[in-house]
Amino acid sequence: MVRSEKRPKSPDEAAAKATDSAQQHLCVTLVPLFNHLETADQQKINQLVSHRHFAKGEQILTPDGEPQLVIVARGNLKVYQLSAAGREQLLRVVEPGGYEGESQLFGAKNADLFAEALQPTEVCVLKQADFQELLLRYPQLSLKLLELTADKMTAVEQQTQFLLMEKVEERLAKYLTDLQVATTSSSLTIPMKMKELAAYLGTTPETLSRKFKLLEEKQLISRKGSRVTVLDTEGLEEL
Repeated sequence: MVRSEKRPKSPDEAAAKATDSAQQHLCVTLVPLFNHLETADQQKINQLVSHRHFAKGEQILTPDGEPQLVIVARGNLKVYQLSAAGREQLLRVVEPGGYEGESQLFGAKNADLFAEALQPTEVCVLKQADFQELLLRYPQLSLKLLELTADKMTAVEQQTQFLLMEKVEERLAKYLTDLQVATTSSSLTIPMKMKELAAYLGTTPETLSRKFKLLEEKQLISRKGSRVTVLDTEGLEEL
């Protein structure tokens, strides 16, 4: 009997395996809800999530969908709701490390909430039963979830402040100064398309374009596509 020898893995195969392993742990290590846990616990949680890829424009969460926690690993998604007239209102853009769907896991009904991939996006999905089991196994997750949910509510309140401002240039200036504080840099990258940003600020893309030009004329910012450099922080804050 001839014993077959195990073929050693080629460098390409080894690299692919390492990449797969990194992708499998990417969601758990990124999201603040889990990354404070011990590595062994993160690995256990990782076994419960499923990895899915979505093309640009593909819907990830819908009102009639199954309750689940969606964690963004790569790419980003927009969360929006539809008005009675069918108009889309952008609520937020979720970037890598962010998540959506936790409210439905606690029994809240999703009446009008959608999530859609803004570009090719990889997510990790955690089903409702597995999520509830995790909260029982790791009680500290409940406190962390409350903290993160409070942060999301604060973001919603900030958007409400935008919409209460009468002038669109005031909303835009507030958005840019908030983004500057969040990134601790005067060189900013708008994390969404102008259409989404216009919807977020409660205006039209045409009006938003004019307001960007207005801020440039006032020499408060310089802009090239989605890249914005703040030239006068105090001027923006005064506006």
